[in-house]
Amino acid sequence: MTALTGVGMGLLAFLVIGGITGACAWGFFPSAKSRRKSFQKLITAAFIGFLAALGASYLGQFTNSFQSGQMLEWLSAILASCLVGAVYAALSK
Repeated sequence: MTALTGVGMGLLAFLVIGGITGACAWGFFPSAKSRRKSFQKLITAAFIGFLAALGASYLGQFTNSFQSGQMLEWLSAILASCLVGAVYAALSK
């Protein structure tokens, strides 16, 4: 039961971290075309940030670079979601 709780809390943490960093990368990227921001694109950027954070975590654990809960896992999740969110924002605008 505690193992499932840890997995659930990890997914929730990556949802929050990836969502916030993906949305911030989308929100702070300057747009030359239009100042109006679409809510659908914001949600998409947040979801892509979540997937990037989750993917970085599982890839690092799969390659034995770190274990679950280590600081390197969180750092790689934040960096991956920021990078993917910025790339999405650059390509979508």
